Amino acid sequence: MFKVTKRDANRVDIEISGTLDSDEMAKALDELMDQAQDVRNGKMLYTITDFAMPTLGAIGVEIARLPKLFTLIGKFDKCAVLSDTNWIRQAAEIEGAVFPGLTIKSFEMDQLEVADAWLGARS
Repeated sequence: MFKVTKRDANRVDIEISGTLDSDEMAKALDELMDQAQDVRNGKMLYTITDFAMPTLGAIGVEIARLPKLFTLIGKFDKCAVLSDTNWIRQAAEIEGAVFPGLTIKSFEMDQLEVADAWLGARS
């Protein structure tokens, strides 16, 4: 499952769980790009639970969209990652070091309020 919700003009929330196949990945990335089209200095909240590696087809879809995804990332200043898996939280913070202008901070699942406060979002 990959669900995108635009909370306000500059906030997008994303929920990911389970395994994504190529059709789900294509639909999800198109939805994310659509929802983030007018975002400026954005904030993003990723909630990742019961993560399973995407299928090879889904990874291919993501790779094919990399140029658009790099443009998308440039629309956001902060990203909070909530996850029930430690290695995902660690990987998210490492990824934050790779993208200039985007600060990524990870949180445990029971820290939603802390993540929202960090993003500067209203509860």
